[in-house]
Amino acid sequence: MELNLHTLIWLFPIIFVLHDFEEIIMLEKWMAKNRGIIKKVLPERLANNVVKQFSMTTAQMSVAVLIVFLFVCSSTFMASQYANGGLLSNIHYFTVVVLIFLLHVFTHVGQSILFRSITPGVITSIFLVLPYSLAMLNALFEHRVIDWDTIYFYLPFVILALPIVLAAHWIGKRVV
Repeated sequence: MELNLHTLIWLFPIIFVLHDFEEIIMLEKWMAKNRGIIKKVLPERLANNVVKQFSMTTAQMSVAVLIVFLFVCSSTFMASQYANGGLLSNIHYFTVVVLIFLLHVFTHVGQSILFRSITPGVITSIFLVLPYSLAMLNALFEHRVIDWDTIYFYLPFVILALPIVLAAHWIGKRVV
């Protein structure tokens, strides 16, 4: 079954929520159980930063995810406007966010390999995020919305997500 571009665009927030629910549900317990493994596997300074960054309660992680979800929703809305020829159309922002989502898969897979464990988010990364992201990017290619030059141009913008995620974590820890 082939999904049209508009349907694929609106699947983005759904796939994001399913993936991040897995992270929200697992993170607090996983960190408590695996803090020692992180410190054993990673260099001390990096391990301390990882533990500090990801030591969050479920409520704190939920707030952080909500903040990132606002970016997902705004990019989805603008992309749907693009697909419909609407006033606030912007496919560029959406494409960058989808690229971030795709690359995020490899952080989960890498963490699972490194820590030799099922890590928060790895299951939905493999079975939902990866297929969705590839299908979405393929649809953008097929509809000639993007090409490889576009992808190469957008890749540096992916780095801009890191401060947003770190800020979301910081806010989550402060408000809950």
